Amino acid sequence: MHTDGPTPPSDAPAPGPASAPGPTAAPNRAQTGAELTGAKLAADALALLHRQGARTGRVLLGLTGPPATGKSTLAHHLVTRINETEGPGTAAYLPLDGFHLSNAQLDRLGLRHRKGAPQTFDALGYVTLLRRAATDRFHDLYVPDFDRTLDEPVAARHVIHPHTRLVITEGNYLANSEAPWSEARALLHSIWYLHTEDTVRAERLLHRHLASAGDRAAAQDRVDSNDHPNGEYVKSARSACDRVVHFADLPELPDRGSVL
Repeated sequence: MHTDGPTPPSDAPAPGPASAPGPTAAPNRAQTGAELTGAKLAADALALLHRQGARTGRVLLGLTGPPATGKSTLAHHLVTRINETEGPGTAAYLPLDGFHLSNAQLDRLGLRHRKGAPQTFDALGYVTLLRRAATDRFHDLYVPDFDRTLDEPVAARHVIHPHTRLVITEGNYLANSEAPWSEARALLHSIWYLHTEDTVRAERLLHRHLASAGDRAAAQDRVDSNDHPNGEYVKSARSACDRVVHFADLPELPDRGSVL
């Protein structure tokens, strides 16, 4: 398993050689280390596409990690970069977020308090669309997402076109071994694990829940009672990933509304 970024935790191997600079920056604008690393990650995703795509036609790259590691930020960055360099629609986005059960279903099941836990997703629906993304090159595939303002999944926010060659999917549980997550892992050509320090994630999650609930005690309880055990479950699958990307590697982009 390959690791990138600043000094990793003690259970990870030391990082490799420094990354080569990415595409030339716009005039009068210096590139930061995060931008350079973001460009390198996009180049690595392209290399995966060129290497695997020659054999399979369409490549599926997974991004996983505990809640609030920046998975959707990196996914959007990679899709944007690749479409800029390879042409519109070359890369597409398929978030697990879109397969959250609706609040109505969570209430019916008594699971609203566990929103974001494995059992609160339509995991079989996700695997079905992922399988279609791997095999269907003749139709537009419409992809749902999660709207944090509505606090609900929304249909058909994204689309995978027949000419799309790289699908970037992200979510908490893509590397976990229990069914049906194992079926998703089997469809991915590569999976990257995003590592962020727990203290940073906890602060992000608290801020996220405060924005929707407004009550600090309730927000902190949600972090402790739900986000923390979900994150520990995700961490258990780290060794199943092909690469570890550290927090400082991630490019700074606006929040895209991911619940994860």
